[in-house]
Amino acid sequence: MKTKHLAWILGIALLLVAAYFAFGSSTDTVKSDILLVTPEQGPFEVGIQATGELKAKNSIKIRGSQAMRSVGVWQTSIKELIPEGTIVEKGDFVASLDKTELANKITERTTDIEREQTKLEQMQIDTAIQMKDINDQIGNILFNMEQERLEIERNKYEPQMVIDQSLLKLKNSERSLDQLENKKELIEIQSDAKIREIKTNIKQLNSKLALLNKVAGEFTITAPEGGMLIYEKTWNGKKTVGAQISGWDPVVAELPDLSKMISVAYVNEVDISKVKEGQIVNLTIDAFPEKKFTGQIISVANIGQELKNQEAKVFEIKIEVDQEDEVMRPAMTTTNKIQIYEYEDVTFIPIDALQNDSLDYVWVKNGSKIRKQEVVVGPANEDHIIILAGLSKDDKVSLKEPNDAATYEFTLVEGNAKSEAEKKMAEWTKSKESYDKTNEEKAKERQPSKIDKEDGGGGFIIVG
Repeated sequence: MKTKHLAWILGIALLLVAAYFAFGSSTDTVKSDILLVTPEQGPFEVGIQATGELKAKNSIKIRGSQAMRSVGVWQTSIKELIPEGTIVEKGDFVASLDKTELANKITERTTDIEREQTKLEQMQIDTAIQMKDINDQIGNILFNMEQERLEIERNKYEPQMVIDQSLLKLKNSERSLDQLENKKELIEIQSDAKIREIKTNIKQLNSKLALLNKVAGEFTITAPEGGMLIYEKTWNGKKTVGAQISGWDPVVAELPDLSKMISVAYVNEVDISKVKEGQIVNLTIDAFPEKKFTGQIISVANIGQELKNQEAKVFEIKIEVDQEDEVMRPAMTTTNKIQIYEYEDVTFIPIDALQNDSLDYVWVKNGSKIRKQEVVVGPANEDHIIILAGLSKDDKVSLKEPNDAATYEFTLVEGNAKSEAEKKMAEWTKSKESYDKTNEEKAKERQPSKIDKEDGGGGFIIVG
């Protein structure tokens, strides 16, 4: 009885061992160390996501005096500035700039004018004294000449020597008179030249003083139109009280036109080749995620730039928002999803499932077996990638590589399937080019305007 019982137990053990070698150790069975997903079928959207910031498409730039440089003031600072978001009317006070350097220059010019005026007065006095002295000398000589003529008349019956002596004295007086008259003329010419020079200097100094006073008046800035005041933004923050204002770009603030907004975003240099004017964009405002908007790219920068906290270079793009909404305000952050293209009725898998080792491949489960399967891939988005050949509708793919990956067979895609995939890609490429061209034409019809279009106005305010 015991012998039969032991034989029965031994038989069960042998069956278990045989089952293990028949099924459990096979490299074609499903392993517990893989994560399987089913390829999806349907429309596939390729897009790029970029964070942006709202800005008015058109705005009125409020500037300080653009004549600052002409008076030697290269920069100044904001002394007073009304709060951001203030609703202003035309002519309302907006800001004032620090006049310290300008006031010093006004004092210097005023002092220079006073100095030149003093010099002019002194020159006129000196000239008058010189002219009086010469006129006195001329008067004395003329008096002496009259006496000498009378003496000649009295001596006409005297010896010739006495007559000649009288004539010689008269000639000497006449020569002295000529010399004094020449000297008087030269003094007048010299004095007139110096006086003209001083008066010219005074005129120039007065012109400079007038310009300084004009610029000083422009250091008090008022609103050219009504609207909501927004501070000017620079690379290191907003311009507030104490911020420096350059003579080359004396922008203090702006009055945005909130009826038309754009989102200024930045795209990584790796993706910029996919971005073109006219592409459709889906936008959400981070502060109001429940609100959905659409827009269109109206400009793409040709040159990349480096931003803070960005390792790679980025390219600036501008997206014009189609809708108008009172919740939209400048400086609000937006999430922009750029629609590159949408492919209809395709097979796609998570991009994490795709592997590459000179060839693209995935780990596939079909039934109870696993294999290393070559695939032909198409366009991808941030999360998924299209598979053009190599998968069937019954396959499932693994998101990770099995532990004993080297033991599995590698199945290649057949040549005909690859050719069909290449034809499909060529069709898509042609279709996408046509789609992009249509969008570009639509973008041109929108006639996007410059954000900072300059149209000079009173108070050196530029209207966009």
